[in-house]
Amino acid sequence: MIEAARPTAVNLAWAVDRMRSVFNASKAGEPDAVREALVAESQKVLEEDIAMNRAIGRHGAELIPDGATVMTHCNAGALATGGYGTALGVMRGAKEAGKSIKVISCETRPYLQGARLTSWELVRDGFDVTLITDNAAGHLMSRGLIDCVVVGSDRTAANGDVANKIGTYTHAVLAHRHNIPFYVAIPTSTLDLDCPDGSHIPIEQRPEEEVLGFGGVRVAAEGVHVRNPAFDVTPWQLVTAIITENGVHRPGPDGYIFK
Repeated sequence: MIEAARPTAVNLAWAVDRMRSVFNASKAGEPDAVREALVAESQKVLEEDIAMNRAIGRHGAELIPDGATVMTHCNAGALATGGYGTALGVMRGAKEAGKSIKVISCETRPYLQGARLTSWELVRDGFDVTLITDNAAGHLMSRGLIDCVVVGSDRTAANGDVANKIGTYTHAVLAHRHNIPFYVAIPTSTLDLDCPDGSHIPIEQRPEEEVLGFGGVRVAAEGVHVRNPAFDVTPWQLVTAIITENGVHRPGPDGYIFK
């Protein structure tokens, strides 16, 4: 099943279910009609996604001070969405609002989405962007060089626990230690109200080759064991606010409440 390809990301299953419903409603018709219905629905999903991301960008832009340096982890931009982005949508929204911001992009080991994708998007859009190793974030925070963190989420539990690319939890802990706001930008399609908390989110395990080397060149010792989880879970207590297309949500004493 297509849904099994990315077990952590809930909006993949959401999109597949949506397309499956269209197929079931039209499958009695001619093949061309079924195909046209599926294409029309996919185009609708794309248009809705861009609209949601732009709304996320507008809401999130209000949280970003003019002149701020914003750190992000992994890619939650145009390449990962319909063309605008969630976390990067907040940065684009701030720029469109006339704010001058700088961005720090973590490289995002081991697959380097931040280095290969996020930094490419931001440079292409004219942002002042600096690439760092993942383990340099704490050092920069301790020097007062990061004003806030904005990331995306592949699945957000009902209480506000968020699953994002591996390393996000570490950055959230560091941000909390240094009193730096930690924001999560998501469309509601990634909100899983049937999942009570982060302990119920399945974590995708990636191939060991991604850790053993890069570009076909092995750097690790023969015989070493590898654990390569693609995601980790950040508890809601470390999340300053969750930004959706509906606005900015802040936690209560027992977590987030989404209506």
